Amino acid sequence: MSDKLFFKGRQDARQNHIKYGYKTNSNNKPGSKKYPLALVVTNEARKLEIETLVADANLFAEVSIDNGDGAVESIAELTLLLNKHETIKIDKVPGRNDPCICGSGNKYKKCCG
Repeated sequence: MSDKLFFKGRQDARQNHIKYGYKTNSNNKPGSKKYPLALVVTNEARKLEIETLVADANLFAEVSIDNGDGAVESIAELTLLLNKHETIKIDKVPGRNDPCICGSGNKYKKCCG
């Protein structure tokens, strides 16, 4: 038979997107050993304070001191990680045909649903 009448699948295999150098950021967790936070502070006392915050949060960071004129602290990454809210978990609602949670003995769809 000829190839014109029957489709036998893709003639050339698709190339994997990783071969072309695309990288996803899903594995880059900031504050880990592999990707430490880069923090800048203005004095030694503040550096010690930030290092204790990082140690208490079980994170990794490279804290450097900038004593220059008009130096500005950059600890936004740390504050973002420290103020992160936990995921809100909601109890599972019973299925339509499950017994009702109020204890009436009826199906959930006939009672409270």
